[in-house]
Amino acid sequence: MERQLVRIYRSPHKPEMYLYVIKARGLQDVPEDLLAHFGKPKQVMDMLLTAERRLARVEATRVLEQLATRGYYLQMPPAGDDYMLDLYRDTADRYRDIT
Repeated sequence: MERQLVRIYRSPHKPEMYLYVIKARGLQDVPEDLLAHFGKPKQVMDMLLTAERRLARVEATRVLEQLATRGYYLQMPPAGDDYMLDLYRDTADRYRDIT
């Protein structure tokens, strides 16, 4: 599959999570469990996806392969930076008296 007309949806629950589907088939190939976790899909755009097309986080050929085999491609959000994890750690021991 060298090119495909796709529809891209974003998740209302997870920032930067996107679902690519073949436009003509819509969401019919996406498993119900995945849709339940994804939330009500919000349409972002339609585009002609070719193998040469540059995408931000994934190779277009990978998306095209998944569309051909599964009928959809799920783009997960990027992994958070390690320093961001410190925001939720207990900081009490950081400021203990060293005397």
